[in-house]
Amino acid sequence: MLFFSVYAGYAQQEKKPNILLILVDDLKPNLGAYGDQHAISPNIDGLANSGMRFDNAYSNQAVCVSSRYNLILGSRSTSTGLYDFGNEFRDVIPDAVTMPQYFRAAGYHAESMGKVFHIGHGNTNDKESWSVPHWKEKVIEYLDPESTNGQLTREEAFFENTRMYIEDTPPNHELPRGAAWESPNVTDEAYADGRVARHAIDRLRELSKDPEQPFFMAVGFARPHLPFSVPKKYWNMYDPESLPLAEFQEYPADAPEFAVKNGGEINQFFPIPTHQRIYEMDLQRKLVHGYYASLTYMDAQVGKVLSELERLDLDENTIVVLWGDHGWHLGDHGMWTKHTNYEQANRIPIIFRVPGVTDEGSSSKQFAESVDIFPTLAALAGLERPSGPQPIDGINLAPTLKDGGHLMKDHAYHAFIRGGYLGEAIRTDRYRMVRWTHTRDKDKAVVYELYDYQENPLEVKNIAKDKPEVVQELEAKLNNYPRAQGLP
Repeated sequence: MLFFSVYAGYAQQEKKPNILLILVDDLKPNLGAYGDQHAISPNIDGLANSGMRFDNAYSNQAVCVSSRYNLILGSRSTSTGLYDFGNEFRDVIPDAVTMPQYFRAAGYHAESMGKVFHIGHGNTNDKESWSVPHWKEKVIEYLDPESTNGQLTREEAFFENTRMYIEDTPPNHELPRGAAWESPNVTDEAYADGRVARHAIDRLRELSKDPEQPFFMAVGFARPHLPFSVPKKYWNMYDPESLPLAEFQEYPADAPEFAVKNGGEINQFFPIPTHQRIYEMDLQRKLVHGYYASLTYMDAQVGKVLSELERLDLDENTIVVLWGDHGWHLGDHGMWTKHTNYEQANRIPIIFRVPGVTDEGSSSKQFAESVDIFPTLAALAGLERPSGPQPIDGINLAPTLKDGGHLMKDHAYHAFIRGGYLGEAIRTDRYRMVRWTHTRDKDKAVVYELYDYQENPLEVKNIAKDKPEVVQELEAKLNNYPRAQGLP
C-alpha cells in the first residue's frame, strides 16, 4: 500500500477505513452549515461541524446523469463525451473502472441504494460496480391520488424508463403532468428517502458483524428533487412567508440568448404555467417552501444513517462524504431547476469527515470539483491514484483535508451544452468566465460571458465586453484543459 504523511492514523493500522458516500439530488448549499439562516438542516450541519466543509465546491456539469458520471468515474464530461441522458458510460468506455469497482479490487465490499447512478431517461445502473445488486428506489413518487389522477405521469415515465421496458407507451409529452408538490400526513418511510435510510441502517448492522471486511457504501437520497413530495410535518416546520424569494429575476443583461433557460424540467409538473417565465409570488413561495421542506426531510434521513453509524461504533473508522450532484435555480433569473452554467446551478456542498485527518468544524476555500472525490478517497484509503482507463481528471484533496489553508488550485472548471453551443466555464474567487463555442458550425463566432461576484453576486450583467483583459486571463486557464470530446 502507498500511504502519505497526512494519513499517519491509517498508516499505523492494517485495517482499511470504511467509506460512506452520501449523494443528494439537486442539493445546493442552502444549509445552515453554509450560512443559510432559513434552512433546518441539523444533521448535515452536525456532519460539517465534525469534519471539513468546502466553501468553493462545484459540479462539473449541472445535469443529474452527467454529474454522477463525473463523480463515479473521476472524469469530466468534456473528457468522456457523456453530456446528456440516454448515453451509457460503458458504451463509450467499456472497460472503465468506477470508484466502487476500484475499491472492490482493493478488497472492499461495495453496495449502493437509492439514487446513485442516474436510472431513468434511458440510463440504467452499472452492475459491475457493486458486490451485491443495487437497491433501487423511486425518485418521482406520489401518495395523494389527486397528484396523478391515477395515471402514469411524464416524470414517472422518464425515471421508470417506460419507453425502454413497456411496449406501446405513449411519448412522454402525451402523458399528463404530475403535481409539483404534495404533503400528506404520513411517516417518513412512506416516501423513498425514508426507506433508503432504513435500508442503509439495516445494511450497516449487517456489515458491522464482520469488522475485518471494509465496506464502500453509497447512499443516494432523492429529495429535494421535484416533486416536493414529503410528509406534512416537514412543511409545517417553515413559515412560508419568512422564506426568501429570488432577489433578481431577470436574465443577465447582455447574456447570449442560448445561455439562459425558460421552463424545462419544471414544466413537467402542474400547476406550473408553461407560457409564463416569471411566476406569481404565491407560486414562487410554494416552490421555495417545497424545496426547504424537502431539504429538511432529506436531512432527517441522513441523520438516521449517521446516528446508526455511531451507535454501531463504526464512525471512528469510517470516512463520510456528503455531496450534492449540482445546484438548483430557485427563481433567480426567473429560472428553476438546473441545466445552466450560472452560479446557482453549479455550486454544491461537499463535506468530508475523515477520522484522524479532518479537524472538527473546519472549512476550506480550496476549489473542489466532483471529479476530485474519487482520487481523494483512494488516497485516504492508502491506495494508489486511480488510473482509468477513463481519464482521471480530479486532484487529491487530502492535503487540504489536513490543513484547510493548503490551496492547490485557484479555480473550478465546469461545462454545459445549450442551444448547440458548448459553454466551458472557469470560476475563480471573483469571476466566472464562460466561453461558448458552437459544437457543429465552426464559422459561428465564439461568445463569452463574464460575471464579477465581488461587484455583482447576482449576475445582473455580462461584462465580458467591458473587461476583455479578464476574459483573456481566464481563457488562458481554460486553454490548459484538453479539447472537449464527443460533441454532438
